Amino acid sequence: MTLLTVERIKLFSTRSPWWCMILATALTVGLTSIFAATTKPADLPTFTPSVTQFAFSFGLVVMMVMATLAVTTEYRFSTIRSTFLAVPTRTPALVAKAVVVALLAGIVGEITAVGSWGIAKLIQPDAPLGIDTAQEYRNVFGVGLIYLLSAVLALAVGLIVRQSAGAVVIELVYLLLLENLLPAIPRIGDHIQHWLPYTVGNNFIVAGQPETDDGPPAIEGMPFGPWGSLVYYAAVCVGLFVIGLVLAKRRDA
Repeated sequence: MTLLTVERIKLFSTRSPWWCMILATALTVGLTSIFAATTKPADLPTFTPSVTQFAFSFGLVVMMVMATLAVTTEYRFSTIRSTFLAVPTRTPALVAKAVVVALLAGIVGEITAVGSWGIAKLIQPDAPLGIDTAQEYRNVFGVGLIYLLSAVLALAVGLIVRQSAGAVVIELVYLLLLENLLPAIPRIGDHIQHWLPYTVGNNFIVAGQPETDDGPPAIEGMPFGPWGSLVYYAAVCVGLFVIGLVLAKRRDA
């Protein structure tokens, strides 16, 4: 039995991943449906080709919590010791866990993105919700990539902190508070926001999207283009995961 199979079985043997998948999908698709139903068709082009930008961050947070619990729960109940006994080098087991968790998050993210676009299309058939340009493809099919990388980041935080509550609080405080407050710092906030990991990663999806008073604007002055933003976010996520691997190998389980 391969490590990937073992980690897949371990992940789905608990209830939390199933609940997280259901909650992430319900939140994203539900909010999208409400948004599409209450928006005039003429206003939807400002969010084309999908309206996932309105809701996908909610599902993202849920899947990041799932990724964190995938490792912190094992530390809590000491089941990770048996894994490390079977794989003394530890790295292959943790990499396999990251692959399984990241793929699951990416699949869920893409399902919610495509589902949100499809529902918006059904609710507002007259709205020009086409997928024709590179930016429109990124807006729909890039969501899964951001979910995937964010799961790696969340797993890394779990490896570093090792406690479920602490790791989840750190992620929520950073994503929902710091990434919104730091850009507001006088004089330096505009420069700081250009290097905030999640903000830069999100630029991969929203770059090129027209800025409106109601829509999620693409931030001007980013140091990288859309694909460069994705590479930057990936580097941050993988780098943090490497730190987590080093600590996991040096500390007792």
